[in-house]
Amino acid sequence: MPGDPTAPDMTTQPRPVYVIGAGPGGLAAAAALRARGVRAVVVEKSDGVGASWRRHYDRLRLHTTRRLSALPGLPMPRRFGRWVSRDDVVRYLEKYAEFHELELVTGVEVIRIEPAAPGPEGEGEGEGGWVLHASGGRELAAAAVVVATGFNHTPALPDWPGRDAYEGRLLHAREYRNPLPYAGQDVLVVGVGNTGAEIAVDLVEGGAARVRLAVRTAPHVMRRSTAGWPAQRSGILVRRLPTRLVDRMGALVAKASVPDLSAYGLPRPTTGLYSRVEQGAIPVQDVGLIDAVRSGKVEPVAAVEAFDGAEVVLADGSRIAPDTVIAATGYRRALEGLVGHLGVLDERGRPRTHGARSPAQAPGLYFTGFSNPISGMFREMAMDAEKIAKAVSRRSGAGAS
Repeated sequence: MPGDPTAPDMTTQPRPVYVIGAGPGGLAAAAALRARGVRAVVVEKSDGVGASWRRHYDRLRLHTTRRLSALPGLPMPRRFGRWVSRDDVVRYLEKYAEFHELELVTGVEVIRIEPAAPGPEGEGEGEGGWVLHASGGRELAAAAVVVATGFNHTPALPDWPGRDAYEGRLLHAREYRNPLPYAGQDVLVVGVGNTGAEIAVDLVEGGAARVRLAVRTAPHVMRRSTAGWPAQRSGILVRRLPTRLVDRMGALVAKASVPDLSAYGLPRPTTGLYSRVEQGAIPVQDVGLIDAVRSGKVEPVAAVEAFDGAEVVLADGSRIAPDTVIAATGYRRALEGLVGHLGVLDERGRPRTHGARSPAQAPGLYFTGFSNPISGMFREMAMDAEKIAKAVSRRSGAGAS
C-alpha cells in the first residue's frame, strides 16, 4: 500500500523486468516479481488490462472453478459464483492490478525483442539484458522479459477456396458477442471446440432459426461438473499420469457420464482424451451442447471444404446456404515478429519453453500463458508466475530466493 515502510525499494533498479501483456498471465507475473522485490513494468498495447477478455462473447464463463482460478496474492470474490463470468473476470483483473499496485504502461506495443549489446565483461546473448523495440520509436532496456501476449492473440481464419467471394456473412468467433443479430437466421458454426460449441448453444437459445455445427474431428465431450466434482480437479489429478492410462480412464468416464451422440452425427473420438490433449485439443466441456444435439436444435455436419457463391461446400459433398457462417477456428500466437528471430519458437510458432525455463540461447526471456492445459489455464499461469519470479530473483540477486 502507499507509504508502506516494509515495501521493497525498487527505484534503484535501473533496468526493470518488462512484462509484455496485461492479461492474467502478465499481471500474475508482475505481481509475483514485485513481491520478491524485483521491479516489473507491464507494457500493454491496448488501453487497459484484460483486453482479450473484454472482447469475448457475452455468455462466456470460466470452465475452471473460482477457487482454482485465482492469481497469486488475491482470491476471487465469493460473490462471483463457482463459474466466473467474463465481466467478473475483467473486474477481477482490474482489481488485481490496483491491489498489487502494478506499474502499467498502456497504449504501447512491443514490436521486437533483441539481445542488448554485450557488456564490458563480454556477457553472452541475453546475459546483458534485452532491448524492446516498441511503438513510437521507443527502445526499452530490460534486465529480463516475460512474454505474456496471450494464447488467443490473432484470429485464425482458414483460407477456404472461394472464401473472399462468399455472398453470405462470414465472421470469426472473435467478432461474435451475443445471438441477437442472428435471431431468425440460418447459421453455420465452424469448429467444435469449446468456443464453437458454446456459440452454437447460445444461438439456439437466442432464437436462431437453424444452427448447424461443422465438425472436422469429433471432440471429446465431458461434463463440466459431475455430482459436484469439477472436471478441472480430475485434470489436475491425472496430469502426471501416463497418457495411455488417462486415455483409458477418460473412455470409461465418458461412457458412464456422456451419451453416445453417434446417431446425431457426433461420434465418440477414436483417439484417447489425453492423447488429443497432447496434440493441443482440449475436451469440450458441456454447457448445453449434448441436449441441443440430442433435441436436434444443433445439427452436426461435415467440415467446410470451400465456398461457392452463396453456398458452403462440405467435406461430404453436400452444399448448404446459411445466412451467416461463424468460424470458431481458433487463434495464432503471432509471436514470429516479436521473437521468431531468436530461435525460441517451434514449427507451430509456439514457445519451446514456458514458465521458469528460459531458452538456452535466450537467458532471461520467459513465456507464460501459451498452453491450454486440462488443469486450467489460470491455475497454470499462477504457478508459472511464482516460478518465473523465483528464477528472475535468483538471476538478479534481488529479494528472497
